[in-house]
Amino acid sequence: MDETLLLRDALAMSADLIAWRRDLHQHPELGFQERRTAGVIAHSLRELGLEVQTGIAETGVVALLEGGRPGRTLLLRWDMDALPVEEATGAPYASLEPGRMHACGHDGHVAIGLGVARLVHAYRAELPRRVQLVFQPAEEGLGGAQRMLDAGVLEAERPEVALGVHLWNARPLGWVGIPDGPMMAGADVLEIEILGKGGHGAAPHQAHDPVVAAALVVSALQTIVARNTDPTATAVVSITQLRAGEAFNVIPDRAILRGTVRTFEAAVRQTVLGRIEELAVGVAAAMECAAQVRLTPLTPPVVNDPRIAARVRAVARRVLADGHLDETERSMVSEDMAFFLQAVPGCFVFIGSANAERGLDAPHHNPGFDFDEAALPRAVALLSAAAFDLLGHA
Repeated sequence: MDETLLLRDALAMSADLIAWRRDLHQHPELGFQERRTAGVIAHSLRELGLEVQTGIAETGVVALLEGGRPGRTLLLRWDMDALPVEEATGAPYASLEPGRMHACGHDGHVAIGLGVARLVHAYRAELPRRVQLVFQPAEEGLGGAQRMLDAGVLEAERPEVALGVHLWNARPLGWVGIPDGPMMAGADVLEIEILGKGGHGAAPHQAHDPVVAAALVVSALQTIVARNTDPTATAVVSITQLRAGEAFNVIPDRAILRGTVRTFEAAVRQTVLGRIEELAVGVAAAMECAAQVRLTPLTPPVVNDPRIAARVRAVARRVLADGHLDETERSMVSEDMAFFLQAVPGCFVFIGSANAERGLDAPHHNPGFDFDEAALPRAVALLSAAAFDLLGHA
């Protein structure tokens, strides 16, 4: 396959990619509610003559693109949900839905997916084997990937390779990140309930104060990464919520802490989770309170297969020769593409999308998030070329 044609045609598709993205951006939908989004996707895929399955894991969409000969199947996955964030970009294509916006680039991911579908379909006569297009709901902490796996999305076609992409506003337009091994962290949800004895705020000696205990637990948890993990390893323990009491003059009988734990390695995760339990229970007991710790796994780490990542990097060097290729980028952000890559070896790609000169560099999940749409055709060209390359080397 002539990869220069793929880049040329992807760039020529820019107006359509931007139109798709802006339409989706104006109509954001939360996880498992992406009905309009799924309709846009299904309509576009059916226009290509593809057989489309809808309603998978509530709102997921799957289509199969047949190549020139049977055999190996490659899976391409795109997430499509928005966030419960009030948009503050002031863009002419800003969200029309109060309290909801695409603050993580999933609107762009869907547009890239539709662009890849159109481009690969145009050259399907040269496509060896098959491409399975998977548009996934509810990536933002709601378990959409696992729900699609539970629905059997891998069982019919048995893909042997999986690819995905994330627009990345932490890096500028032209940058591409394709590391080996763990590249996005696994995530656990942490909740600690501290039980004390309530009382009058003016008579604290008669109470067992869970608020003071909670404050000390928060401080103690911050020692785990600094004092219990290897300094060359990586982990994050963040307490992001503390709730206690209803009145200024009443010591409550309980406090709730919530937060997140991020790790790359199983051994580090085991150490961190164990120390959370020990410290929370021990510190609370020292303050005459009791602590109950609940840890809920959210996603495993996103792990790139080194062999497949090497091939995708080689494609990036050819197709996006004017860009900067980074082989080391890792992030403590989680992504449920991890579940697909646990089941199927593959590669997840970061595409730089920030443009500071145009003010398009707000971080992900920020009310001001927006990205440089010139990243869209670059991603389409790279993922399309990678699909042809990987299928051609079965």
